[in-house]
Amino acid sequence: METAPQISFDNTAVAFKYKSDNALRKANFIFSLVNHPWISSLATGFVKFSFLLRLPVDSIIKRTAFEHFCGGESIADSERVIEQLANYGVQTILDYSAEGEKTEAGFDNAVEETLRTIEKARSESHIPFSVFKISGIASVALLEKVQQKTTLTSAEAEAYNRIRLRVNKICERAYDSGVPVLIDAEESWIQEPIDAMAYEMMRLYNGEKAIVFNTFQLYRTVSLINLKEACNTAVMHNFLLGAKLVRGAYMEKERERAERFGYQSPIHPHKDATDHAFNEALLYCLENKQRVNMMCGSHNEYSNYFLTVMMEKHNMANNDQRIWFAQLYGMSDNISFNLAKAGYNVAKYVPYGPVKKVMPYLFRRAEENTSVAGQSSRELTLIRKELKRRKESKKL
Repeated sequence: METAPQISFDNTAVAFKYKSDNALRKANFIFSLVNHPWISSLATGFVKFSFLLRLPVDSIIKRTAFEHFCGGESIADSERVIEQLANYGVQTILDYSAEGEKTEAGFDNAVEETLRTIEKARSESHIPFSVFKISGIASVALLEKVQQKTTLTSAEAEAYNRIRLRVNKICERAYDSGVPVLIDAEESWIQEPIDAMAYEMMRLYNGEKAIVFNTFQLYRTVSLINLKEACNTAVMHNFLLGAKLVRGAYMEKERERAERFGYQSPIHPHKDATDHAFNEALLYCLENKQRVNMMCGSHNEYSNYFLTVMMEKHNMANNDQRIWFAQLYGMSDNISFNLAKAGYNVAKYVPYGPVKKVMPYLFRRAEENTSVAGQSSRELTLIRKELKRRKESKKL
């Protein structure tokens, strides 16, 4: 059995081998911007203002941030990135990231686009998963009312039933195609109906293979408990639990809302507590690997390394199909490509969609890299290290 090697996430030659010198210099420019909060804030403010005034900035965005963090405007546009990543053992998860669909027609369109990603995955060996957000196919206000157990009007009840039908349509197609589908986690005040639908789908489709995956945001204080309860439910109803573990994406929003409405914040008080919960969740999934299939969705180097060590202790092959590692396209290449080179199952989330509709996603990436301690600095350090290595190697 292949054992876990001593992986180095500092190996920039492996991390950036797929990037040309020009692409690497562009990455250096982008992370130089987000490494300075005030410059990043000015840049995002300018873009928002430009869109408001309908200024022709699409081409500039497309050649910079969009090109770095996204696959293209369509599935076909993303083909180049899919093949490029596959050449280095990194798989692709196509993520339709267009936002702002707030109508029933818009929700139905998002469903059809998700079905297209499943069809693409079925015919493409380098796409192991599909993914969708329930808020992309449902009214957030309605999900919130359901969680609050507010009595729904007949029209709202019909709308909620349509949401459940949309979710089932996606999961049934995933099941028929043999393509696992990831359901993204969202804000705590709409997460309960999302969880309920996810487990309903697992009971229907996860009997023999983990087709439906729910996402657990471990910065929430209840998530580790929820994970264990979900595993118990899977045992009780005899299905496989698909669990994607992430730290979380809505921390500031969660804390602000808790303060505004006067309830206790659902978020761990500090990063160490989140890190501990995340690593505990990794270990729990491994200890229950006969029941749980897991995706480690993390940009944290220690957590990824910790999982490789724990896999070795559990006598698991590096490419055991029950364990996947995932990072966002355009970020943490030092983790993704070094893990892939060592034979682990690795996938990049590759967002795609029309430039203007993907802008909210890009704004969040800028905010995340600015607010997460050390994230942009680490990216920048590695990029500059590789640029220096390439420059020196050309002198030899």
